[in-house]
Amino acid sequence: MKLRIATYNIHKGVSSLRSMPRIHALKQALASMEADILFLQEVQGRHDKYATRHASLWPEQAQHQFLAGESHQAVYGMNAIYDHGHHGNALLSRFPVVSASNRDVSDHAFESRGILHCVVQTPAGDVHCYVVHLGLFARSRRRQTEALIEAVTTSSPPDAPVIIAGDFNDWTNQLSDSLRAELGVTEVFDENLPSRGFGAYLRTLAGRGPKLKPARTFPAALPWLRLDRIYVRGFEVETAQVLHGPLWARLSDHAPIVASLSMNAMALAEAM
Repeated sequence: MKLRIATYNIHKGVSSLRSMPRIHALKQALASMEADILFLQEVQGRHDKYATRHASLWPEQAQHQFLAGESHQAVYGMNAIYDHGHHGNALLSRFPVVSASNRDVSDHAFESRGILHCVVQTPAGDVHCYVVHLGLFARSRRRQTEALIEAVTTSSPPDAPVIIAGDFNDWTNQLSDSLRAELGVTEVFDENLPSRGFGAYLRTLAGRGPKLKPARTFPAALPWLRLDRIYVRGFEVETAQVLHGPLWARLSDHAPIVASLSMNAMALAEAM
């Protein structure tokens, strides 16, 4: 079975420079990805000030519902709550979502963070999906990564197909090794090495070859920092790319990642 997925920090549906609503253009851009499952961060569940100030540009629906439209089911995990609204993570799925839960992993009072876990019922079986947005401080991210590992370990079978995607804010790439070692995942850009032979890949994992590096996704106009990731278990990565350029720079400060996956035989058997 093949899946097309995407992860995207949508910057609450407003432009990164002038904070103008971009939610309608964003919906068109998401549709152009033709993704079966979208992992979204900074989704505005409610914002009374924008709804009043930009009534003609701001949908009456919550952003996750508006972006899902008729083609996808939307699940929202509320993280940050304030007087005029709230925002969080969301998962949009072309397939039924049979269960969902949101775990608070906030590390201090100044940042509200969460892990949204959804079980998606695909034609090949259940896939455990985790939408992640980690904190801005290194110590917070380490503790939140530990919480992520514990969440995946306790909420999904050890051999179940897993997708973990989102904004990790891990520009120094300190967290990937722990996720690989503890959860058996790979990042969708892990195979983009100078030498793509299997031996070179094993040497890299053992620390004797080129360091595995995620893609650059921030800022969207000219990506330099490696903030956004997609980790998978039980899938083969067919393609992975960062979408960037003038169009995407107008929509958010992050560039989205789109990947095409195929479920491997062992995971297919487990999912069934």
